[in-house]
Amino acid sequence: MTRRPLHVLIAAAGLALAATGARAAPAKAAVFDIQFANLSPVAPDAAEMGRLKRISTEFRDFLQKEGLFTVVWAEPDHEVAARSADLPRRNGCAVTVAKRLGVDTAITGEVQKVSNLILDLDAYVKPVADDAPKQACSVDLRGNTDESFNRAVPHMVENNMSAGP
Repeated sequence: MTRRPLHVLIAAAGLALAATGARAAPAKAAVFDIQFANLSPVAPDAAEMGRLKRISTEFRDFLQKEGLFTVVWAEPDHEVAARSADLPRRNGCAVTVAKRLGVDTAITGEVQKVSNLILDLDAYVKPVADDAPKQACSVDLRGNTDESFNRAVPHMVENNMSAGP
């Protein structure tokens, strides 16, 4: 049996490791709280606002857990918060904050409520590069309940966002 030099063995081990599908680190993303787009004639109540707060945290946790992004909580500064009642539609506000935070992507989201039976959760993923397209992901909720909200985030992240643009 011949003895191989140590540097040859190290190089071979490195190639084997690379061939096993080592992935690059995920992009850093500024993830904003999910907002409420109320299209119904009834103002949001405390339960709905509580659900938004809960799923905002859950959304960030799922994106991180699935390895899709390295999440940076993008609590907007006072200047942006004053203008951001409708952050997903505000041209550039989220991207401006994301650039300020030094991340690659801005992620905003909203729950659109048409009625207590018809709601949807939308997420918008926008790379901070000026010409990069925005990706939109959506999941329908049937019923304005804790159960429907509990299912929305995992379903959207695992079935819509994990597939990529």
